[in-house]
Amino acid sequence: MNDAATSYRLGRLHHVQLAIPPRGEEACRAFWGALLGLVEVDKPPVLAARGGCWFRGDGLEVHLGVEDPFAPARKAHPGVLVIGLPALASALEAAGHAVTWDPEFPGHARLYTADPFGNRLELLEPLPA
Repeated sequence: MNDAATSYRLGRLHHVQLAIPPRGEEACRAFWGALLGLVEVDKPPVLAARGGCWFRGDGLEVHLGVEDPFAPARKAHPGVLVIGLPALASALEAAGHAVTWDPEFPGHARLYTADPFGNRLELLEPLPA
């Protein structure tokens, strides 16, 4: 055992950050706010000047930061636990977001989708025991 490991410990995840293109905030509000139901929170003024937006809900916080040039995260992704995954899948598809179901994660229903900019998202719901 490493002595340094006994002097600290990691806590819960505070937030995940995804990149967005310049002027992508309105699409974020439509996706993360209106579609997924998260609440937009004010960024500190010094950070707000950089663009982007932040959303929060039920233990999840997503920071969307402007990156120029922009490239979506196609492999790296957040994995978000969901209650009511089939209903969310239907809402995503109705809003034009492709959903790919993947049964390979034991004990969970799981799907992949993407935000409006192509960032990969994994959504999981624990299966009943």
